[in-house]
Amino acid sequence: MQYLSSFALVLFVIIIAYSAIKIIRQSTVGIVERLGKYHKTAEQGINVIIPFIDRFRAIVDMREQVVSFAPQPVITKDNVTMMIDTIVYYQVTDPFRFTYEIANAIMAIDNLSATTLRNIVGDLELDQTLTSRDLVNSKLRAILDEATDKWGIKVNRVELKNILPPQDIQTAMEKQMRAEREKRQAILLAEGQKTATILEAEGEKQAAILKAEAVKEAAIRTAEGSRQAKILEAEGEAQAILNVQKAFADSLIMIKDAGADDKVLAIKSLEAIKKLGDGQATKLIIPADLAGIGGVFAALKEVVYDKPEAK
Repeated sequence: MQYLSSFALVLFVIIIAYSAIKIIRQSTVGIVERLGKYHKTAEQGINVIIPFIDRFRAIVDMREQVVSFAPQPVITKDNVTMMIDTIVYYQVTDPFRFTYEIANAIMAIDNLSATTLRNIVGDLELDQTLTSRDLVNSKLRAILDEATDKWGIKVNRVELKNILPPQDIQTAMEKQMRAEREKRQAILLAEGQKTATILEAEGEKQAAILKAEAVKEAAIRTAEGSRQAKILEAEGEAQAILNVQKAFADSLIMIKDAGADDKVLAIKSLEAIKKLGDGQATKLIIPADLAGIGGVFAALKEVVYDKPEAK
């Protein structure tokens, strides 16, 4: 009997010790009440309370929470009803107010985001709603953050997950987008053909210019060649005349150096007259000194008659 009493006492002490010692995990805090009234906020680690007098009202997670709300029907400014669902990122900053100021924080945020979203989207038309996600997100976050501040909640971010217009609106939008794509395709094709035509015309123009320049260059080179040929021909004829005159002058110098007499000179004169007669000239100019010519013939006669006598 004494053994059972000791065992019961030990068990009672263990139960009391287990009830008095509470371990709070990292990133969480506990709200401790004493006789039904807030006593303290228990931090992470080991916390000792008085059994049957103190108790934990709630364990509050201090990490950032993510909650997704069901799609809500909203009406735009141009009377289009669409379904929009939201995602809210929030974090508890004051465990005391989070526990005692609001009974169901998630339900409160859900209803507040739905009503606020209706007010914001009601001032926008359909196209503005579809293209102004950032604007709606920022307005919704600012309003929710201000409203939940007294609950000890900080709304860090709000995102519109899906925006679902009615089926007929979606069909019309798809047709519009298809028409826009076909329009852009036609424009791109027309631009490509235009560019190709311009490039082809530019190529033909450049080819014609190059061809004309080639013809011009060939004509210039031909004229230059002809001019050079004439210049060379004239220079050749002039050089030939100079050579003939030089040869004639050299022959006179040789005759002079050889001491030729008047008879030899007369014979040379006749040879020159003979060459003049053999030319293609239609007129022949004869010296006016006929006595000179007679003297020449006399000299020839003497030469002819002197040769037999010498034999």
